Amino acid sequence: MTEQTLPIAIIGAGPVGLAAAAHLIERGENPIVFEAGESVGANIRNWQHVRLFSPWEFTVDQAAVRLLEAQGWQMPPLKDLPTGRDLIERYMLPFAEIESVRGHIQLSAKVVAISRENIDKMKDTGRETAPFVLHVVYGDGREDFIQARAVIDASGTWDTPNPLGSGGLPAIGEKRQADHIFYGIPDVLDTYRERYANKRVLVVGSGHSAINALLELARLKEDAPDTRIYWAMRGKNLKQVYGGEADDALPARGQLGTRIKGYVDAQDIQIVSPFRVRELRTTDQGIAVIGETPNGQETVYVDEIITATGSRPDLAMLREMRLDLDPSLESTRALGPMIDPNIHSCGTVRPHGEAELRQPEKDFYIVGMKSYGRAPTFLLATGYEQVRSVVAALVGDWEAARDVQLNLPETGVCSSDSGDGGSCCGTGVNQAVPLGASLINLTNIPVLSNVLQPIALQVAARDCGCEDSCCSDGVKSTTCGCDTACCN
Repeated sequence: MTEQTLPIAIIGAGPVGLAAAAHLIERGENPIVFEAGESVGANIRNWQHVRLFSPWEFTVDQAAVRLLEAQGWQMPPLKDLPTGRDLIERYMLPFAEIESVRGHIQLSAKVVAISRENIDKMKDTGRETAPFVLHVVYGDGREDFIQARAVIDASGTWDTPNPLGSGGLPAIGEKRQADHIFYGIPDVLDTYRERYANKRVLVVGSGHSAINALLELARLKEDAPDTRIYWAMRGKNLKQVYGGEADDALPARGQLGTRIKGYVDAQDIQIVSPFRVRELRTTDQGIAVIGETPNGQETVYVDEIITATGSRPDLAMLREMRLDLDPSLESTRALGPMIDPNIHSCGTVRPHGEAELRQPEKDFYIVGMKSYGRAPTFLLATGYEQVRSVVAALVGDWEAARDVQLNLPETGVCSSDSGDGGSCCGTGVNQAVPLGASLINLTNIPVLSNVLQPIALQVAARDCGCEDSCCSDGVKSTTCGCDTACCN
């Protein structure tokens, strides 16, 4: 094969990987999609019970829609909210079954390494003209080297969750307690009902995944009233955790904060914060979760733990690729400042495409959730615009590649739910949201030594003017609390 007749490899048959395939097929290219799982959307199957807060209009790619509609497919109501299962069964599977698409997808095909043909990472001569070589391991044990003229890595971050411990490290004893720790959002109302019903359950995390898990546990508690729910967060900014609520441009996303606040106010969920998990021990009273608090080490005894502390990219298969990554986020370096969760929410990330995703390794791109590294602010609509721009560049349509457009709905808060209290601007008034004893029944939480004390969660508080960073970075938003003459 010549360089131009080689396929363009796509790693991952999730929504963004399939969108990349759709754009390539529309451009007359020959994509080859490698999916480690047994079906498209394999990772989504792990949270298929969860309803997205983005409606259908933000969860489908337009190139894929055009190919589907040519086969008679009908778009679901734009404002309806799909579950993960809906996304797979009503969109991804029908797309993957299109005759012009089906032959491009290889299932149970895991890419374990990528390099250049006969050229390792250190060598310069001939590097940019040499084809990529992907080491693929198939489900039946076969292995193969597959050549490609370009590679789009859309493998996501689901398989590499962040550990339970703070500081990026696993807690002491975390691996030994693996049978009692679930990373992600378990289906507590169905598949895992018996595991959590009438148990003491600790949820760790302050983002949307943690809130979804807590809401399902609260529903479980209605039928299994002896279920006790504890919510541990490393940070102390409750305003940030609850999000924009009614101010969120995605109503379902805003309602997550409103609903969880109601359960906390009703004492169905007991908050322990700030609480940074240090160690897990097996005791006669259950799993002792030992954490650092402002009052020293404290302990909560539980039966099960749900960890929803985000995820990180798996870079192992990219060891032979020349990458330029942001040192903190592990995203593309140029993209890092644009998506930093200390500054940006899902709705304040500016449009970006091929130029920001470009790596020193020519014709290699990381897209989708993995392109964001450790940042939790990714939305599917972002990934779809990324691959549209990248595909345009790969086929030489630089005008289309540079014409990046993205209109994301505002969250109603200035930065993401990072949980550490950081925000580019606050409410404009000095205000705290206390968690007093009336909200947390601390007598039900056994401790090793000291009594856990209710800790006020401080809302970030300062005025935002036109000279503040949230307004001067080119992102204009009235949700920042800035003067409307500046941000509109």
